[in-house]
Amino acid sequence: MSNQAASTPLCSLYTHDKIPLACDCLGQGQSLLLFVHGWTCRRSYWLPQLDYFSSKYSVAALDLPGHGDSGSGKRTDWGVASFAFDVATSVRALNAETVILIGHSMGGAVALEAARQLGTTVAGVVLVDTFAIDYCGLPVETVQAIAAPFAEDFSSAIAGLVEQTSTTATPHNLKQQLIREMSAADPAWALPVWRDLLSWNPQAAFEELQIPIHAINGSLIPESARERCAPFINETVIPGAGHFLQMEDPTGFNLELEDVLAQLR
Repeated sequence: MSNQAASTPLCSLYTHDKIPLACDCLGQGQSLLLFVHGWTCRRSYWLPQLDYFSSKYSVAALDLPGHGDSGSGKRTDWGVASFAFDVATSVRALNAETVILIGHSMGGAVALEAARQLGTTVAGVVLVDTFAIDYCGLPVETVQAIAAPFAEDFSSAIAGLVEQTSTTATPHNLKQQLIREMSAADPAWALPVWRDLLSWNPQAAFEELQIPIHAINGSLIPESARERCAPFINETVIPGAGHFLQMEDPTGFNLELEDVLAQLR
């Protein structure tokens, strides 16, 4: 059963290896906003944004393979690069003249890598609290230490992750929803994706892309990540916000995103 509102139109999309992707499409216009969710998340986490921006843009949000209502097929290569290939394939199938990729958390990493494949079709990338983990700044031992609890007790580790990335701005019922839905992911694909994400290096994307990159961050971005990213991105900070800022305060987040999109046009 779909986790989306019944009235949300579905697009028929497939990955390069024929995995069906659930994708919601709304609005009309030459410019497409494509929203990409984070690790073990789902497209419904973008519903307030689809509703708000569909009056001005074509908008779409997809479930990456294994997530939400999308299949997992027979895929054995699980990681940021394969998801980026899926997003690039989807953008081409949607026939957008231009696209702005908007990715939350892991979705930002996927968006950056997809932008490298899509060339001039991409007008900009918006990273939503993507660097809550300082990718490229983590030694191998740290990556192993972060990943280990998820292999031992996936559900408990997800609950801990949600708690660690929440603030007083994160409603209790939202935290419970996130824990319930994210812990339902299949560790068979979720664990290799997590390890790959923790080892992901954004430097090549930063140096290659010649498009605007803007980050909308909450209060949890480590200063080391901020300093590492500063030469390549512009940043907006929502004070006090937790990691799931687009769900904590959809109205406030939408206004911030609207300002960012105005700068990208």
